[in-house]
Amino acid sequence: MKEVKIMKGLVHIYSGDGKGKTSAAIGLGIRAFGRGLNVLLVQFLKSADSGEIRTIQKLGPGFEVVRGRKPVKFLCDMNEKEFTDAAEQQKELLETTAKKIKTGTYDMLILDEILGVIENKMIDVGSVEELAEGRPETLELVLTGRIAPAELAQIADYHSEIKCVRHPMEKGVRARKGIEN
Repeated sequence: MKEVKIMKGLVHIYSGDGKGKTSAAIGLGIRAFGRGLNVLLVQFLKSADSGEIRTIQKLGPGFEVVRGRKPVKFLCDMNEKEFTDAAEQQKELLETTAKKIKTGTYDMLILDEILGVIENKMIDVGSVEELAEGRPETLELVLTGRIAPAELAQIADYHSEIKCVRHPMEKGVRARKGIEN
């Protein structure tokens, strides 16, 4: 039984070069889930194990995670074939997402790193615009990534930019379990 009902779904963007965009989006998803809303988190360009995913899996039904069918390297480490394969996988994820949201099952959709997929020309911004504009009226939509294209920034109701002032990676500190992953 749902505790709350969304009257009209709004669009959120978490962008910028700082750490915490995914964490902010997942935090919003956990808040929604805690109030009885069904959440769909679709992770683009991500396949590694993370603390967030482990936690979400413990929540049970109502907070679903969808990821690509096979692991994806960092874009800078891909050769041309790997990039082409990864781009195809991202398109498949968007198609799967479009089908899932048509069911009306979800109250919130988080497209994690979708802006990076657009930035790297793996998916056309028009496809994401179309999904955003054609989504069920009550579906809350959250987009994350470094750079928000103007087309999506214009339709956003919330747009938070997370700016990096300092990061341990600059000193050679690699990602740490429980903090960065």
